[in-house]
Amino acid sequence: MARDAKANGSFVYAVKTTGIFCLPTCPSRRPKFENVLFFATNEEAVQAGFRPCQRCKPDHLGLDAKQQNLVADLCRFIVAAEQAPSLAELSVRAGLSAYYLHRLFKRITGVTPKDYARANRIERVRESLKNSSTITHAVLDAGYNSNSRFYAESNQLLGMSPKDYKAGGMNTKIYFAIGECSLGSVLVAQSDKGICAIALGDDPAILLNELQEQFSTAQLIGGDKHYETLVAQVIGFIEHPSDTFAFPLDIRGTLFQQRVWQALQTIKPGQTLSYSELAERIGSPKAVRAVASACAANVLAVAIPCHRIVRNNGDLSGYRWGVERKRALLEVERSS
Repeated sequence: MARDAKANGSFVYAVKTTGIFCLPTCPSRRPKFENVLFFATNEEAVQAGFRPCQRCKPDHLGLDAKQQNLVADLCRFIVAAEQAPSLAELSVRAGLSAYYLHRLFKRITGVTPKDYARANRIERVRESLKNSSTITHAVLDAGYNSNSRFYAESNQLLGMSPKDYKAGGMNTKIYFAIGECSLGSVLVAQSDKGICAIALGDDPAILLNELQEQFSTAQLIGGDKHYETLVAQVIGFIEHPSDTFAFPLDIRGTLFQQRVWQALQTIKPGQTLSYSELAERIGSPKAVRAVASACAANVLAVAIPCHRIVRNNGDLSGYRWGVERKRALLEVERSS
């Protein structure tokens, strides 16, 4: 009755009047209880003379589970490999064509095999830099064949030089300033790459504490007139939103999160999407929960407009800086 997805695979139900059997999550109209039979497996339902439903496709559930197990095995293979395996190597291991495997992997994980391997390498680099005695040892531990290739990618991988990362980011400078707007206090922080945080709240002290937690090893510098001007410009954008946020951003997150955040930036002011629509837009229609988590992890209010994401029925859902601020932002955009 609840159509609970966790029940899929534990039983199927058959309807005497239609001659079909369904998954517990089937969206079709609920039958009368006296017309329902329960079976532990598809095979039992078929032997009793019922055929699979064409809407919920209970006969496909086993295939989905096999595909997910296959992709999980490939993920473990990528993580364990000293060098990132090629798509050809993965396709041989899976017994599938490279083209089909690429599509299957992206559909289930939300990223391509290459992007997954790259994300794994980033984690290995970070761990190696923390635990290795020298940067050279860290480079080799992370699977790089040469220092030159690592240094060519290191800034993009780490957001700073390997030396600074190994030192805990102590040489990273974050400038910030706090202002006031119609939504309350606004904190804007910027690294040498661009704006890395925009936070909204009622108490400036709380916003500053959150920034200190976010960049616990960086050097925070406040009160600079240049950044106070930047805050004023961000406030202007909040009060009078336009199509684009015309400031460079220092976006820090996983590859999947960055894909979600890039898609958010394509939504025009005053428009909204549901979480499922956003998942479809990035080509991962089954990753609705992961999309919601990426929206919740966004630390760049208004610049990455996660306030434009609503529930399927149009209702406002949770917002990092409060649902009422989300409502106010949408109202300002729709009236502009």
